[in-house]
Amino acid sequence: MSTKREFGDYQTPEAFAQDICCFLKNDLGISPQEVLEPTCGRGNFLRAATIFDAKTITGIEINNDYCKFASESSIDNRIKVIHGDYFDVKTKGLNYSPEEHILIIGNPPWVTNSTLSTLNSSNLPEKSNIKGLRGLDALTGSSNFDICEYIILDIILRFKDNNATVAMLCKTSVARNIFQEISRRNIHYNTAKIFEFDATKVFGINASACLLVIQMIKDKACTNTCEIARFDAPNKITKSICYDRGRLLDKSVDMSFDGKCCFVWRQGVKHDCAKIMELTITDNGLVNGNHELVQIEDDYVFPLIKSSMFKAPLIHSFSKNVIVTQKYCREDTMSIQSIAPKTWEYLNNNKSDFDKRKSSVYRDAPTFSMFGVGDYSYTQYKVGVSGFYKKPLFALLYSDDQKPVMTDDTSYFICFDSFDNAYTAMLVLNSYKTQSFLQSISFSDSKRPFTKKVLERLDFSKILQSLSYQDLKQTESLFNLPNRICNNMYEGFKTMVSQLTSRTLFD
Repeated sequence: MSTKREFGDYQTPEAFAQDICCFLKNDLGISPQEVLEPTCGRGNFLRAATIFDAKTITGIEINNDYCKFASESSIDNRIKVIHGDYFDVKTKGLNYSPEEHILIIGNPPWVTNSTLSTLNSSNLPEKSNIKGLRGLDALTGSSNFDICEYIILDIILRFKDNNATVAMLCKTSVARNIFQEISRRNIHYNTAKIFEFDATKVFGINASACLLVIQMIKDKACTNTCEIARFDAPNKITKSICYDRGRLLDKSVDMSFDGKCCFVWRQGVKHDCAKIMELTITDNGLVNGNHELVQIEDDYVFPLIKSSMFKAPLIHSFSKNVIVTQKYCREDTMSIQSIAPKTWEYLNNNKSDFDKRKSSVYRDAPTFSMFGVGDYSYTQYKVGVSGFYKKPLFALLYSDDQKPVMTDDTSYFICFDSFDNAYTAMLVLNSYKTQSFLQSISFSDSKRPFTKKVLERLDFSKILQSLSYQDLKQTESLFNLPNRICNNMYEGFKTMVSQLTSRTLFD
């Protein structure tokens, strides 16, 4: 099983490989002079590609057993299989003419670099910031990429000046990322299409998957649209997405709420040491992930809401706590020793768990450091949402004992100093109109449909122009909440949004 995880090994069934090649030839009119598969596995695509009148059909494969099978089972003398790691071999020695039409086809491994790192795998590309991420994005989760995505982007960059067609099986989210990235880089392409298929039937896995086809026909006009259809109904376009000012847009969506959010969306705390830092509240006291009773001071202990706990619009009682060691990133933690000696002793007794953390954000940082902490972490009222849910439920978070509530790093929140403003914001975000807009600009098949980038597009000033006080009353009633909202709260919130929006315009 670990081998399958390490190599993302989902071999394309022979019949499906043949269907794809027939589709490319007969439906899309692709007629290559050369065919290349950078991760050919057992060679099903290579053999299927013999339907093309190509001069050569070349595969690269890291697995020696697969390489032998692919070579020995291919009777067409145009097929050549190279044993090697794509990240080393790439296209060395494969000198294709820029004028010749080359088809790069295949099914690269469906696995992320963080999974490979966890498995201590050597099957990784040389570390590089292929998307040109800046600052914290390059250090944290945004730089975690799918190896499949890396390979396809690498291929596109290698062949961007060729008469080339890329046809790759991948997750639909990966296909969108690739379309966004080549658009961001202004890489010329004539056609970009996503053909979705049922991965459960083909691979036996629960994932949104597709055939991504990008035709980089040299010297042809460049489009800014990617059409999406079903593989079994390719002429019926279900959606058209385009790239505009750094983001993907559904061309059919009403963008009237789209803009710049006047609130700053924050991510929760990151510690990568859940068994030690997260404590369950029991009748006997606090218990850590190792089922040990933890007796420490409460100075650094705060209520915790994890992504999976966003199940109600008002949350003020908690089953978990988290130790928060800092008030801001890279703050010296030595003060814990004098303020809370039992906490300091507990942390030191478990120091080996902290030392195992691999993320570069902890490199050269004070002992027991965290990430995602700042003044905002200690605000009394937060309105938060899980990044994972397909339908977002925004919750007002506060503690009856007035201790700040913390969220985990897969959650996002905005901060408020007053209950009234936080409560009104929660109703605005849970209203039918806001929910409809959010779902229209997100993709439910993404691992995190609602990210900071999606939430930052909520223009509260535009929303409030469309959302009446009665709409908020309706939302309150829909969630069976106590009758709290009043017109003064609504008007007060509008005034605050207006003031924040004015400041945002000048930032």
